[in-house]
Amino acid sequence: MLELYDQIQEAVAAIRQHWSGTPRAGIILGTGLGGLVEEMQQEAVLDYEKIPHFPRSTAISHRGRLVCGRLGRVPVVAMEGRFHMYEGYPLKQITLPVRVMKALGAELLVVSNACGGMNPYFRCGDIMVIDDHINLMGDNPLIGINDDRLGPRFPDMSQPYDQRLIEKVLAIARRKDIVCHRGVFVAVAGPNLETRAEYRFLRGIGADAVGMSTVPEVIVAIHSSMRVVGLSIVTDMCLPDALEPADVPKIIATANAAEPKLRTLIRELLESEYGQQS
Repeated sequence: MLELYDQIQEAVAAIRQHWSGTPRAGIILGTGLGGLVEEMQQEAVLDYEKIPHFPRSTAISHRGRLVCGRLGRVPVVAMEGRFHMYEGYPLKQITLPVRVMKALGAELLVVSNACGGMNPYFRCGDIMVIDDHINLMGDNPLIGINDDRLGPRFPDMSQPYDQRLIEKVLAIARRKDIVCHRGVFVAVAGPNLETRAEYRFLRGIGADAVGMSTVPEVIVAIHSSMRVVGLSIVTDMCLPDALEPADVPKIIATANAAEPKLRTLIRELLESEYGQQS
C-alpha cells in the first residue's frame, strides 16, 4: 500500500489542473445509474484515462468519467461508472478513486449500485438503503503494509454505514412516496450470476441483496475516515424457488427506470446535510 500515497497525489494534481473546488461528498454511480450527473452543474469532466492511476471502466453502461461540480448547492465529485473486481483490477486500484475523493476534500461517500433482491418482500425497482454488508469477494483492499497517512491498520467496521444518514434517507423516501427498504448487502466477485444453492446460502447468512461491487469502496472510505451512505436499486429478483435466467438488458432497463428515485434521494439528502453550508 505504500505506493498509494504518491498515486493519490498525482491523481489529485491532474484533477486540480481542471477544477479547484472542494467537494462535500463523493458519489459513485453504478450500473444504469449515471444519469445523476445530468442534474449537476458541471464545472469539469475528466475521462478516467486522463487521470493518473485510474483504471478504465469496461462494464456495460458505465461511461467512465469523473464529473466535478455542484448538485444543487452542494459541491460534489461524481464517478459516472465504477470499476469491478471481475474486470481484472486489484482492489487497491478499484478503490483508489475513493482515496482521491477524500484527498480532494470529500468527507462523505455516497455509493450506489444495481443489485439482485433476495428478500421476498422486495420488488424490482425498489431501493434498499444499505444498513450493513457482508464481504464474500475473497479479497480486501487493505491487505498489505498499512500506510498510516491513509488510515489505521485495523479500521473499525461496527457501523460502516452512517445510521443518522440512513434514517434521513428513509424519511426522505417516505415524504417523496418512494419505496425504500433497509437491508444487508452481500458482495461477491462475479461476473457470473449465482446458482440457486448460492442464493439460498446468501439469504441464509442474512443478506437481503447481492451485487459485485460497493463493499471494497466502503472499506476504503471507512479506512479514510469518511462517512458512508449506500443505496441499491433492486433490478432483478433472486428467489431460488422461482429463479429465472438473468436478462442483463432488462436489469439495466430496470436500473434506468428507477434511477430518478435514486436521484431524488441523493439530491435531497445532500441538500439537507450541506445545502445551508455551501
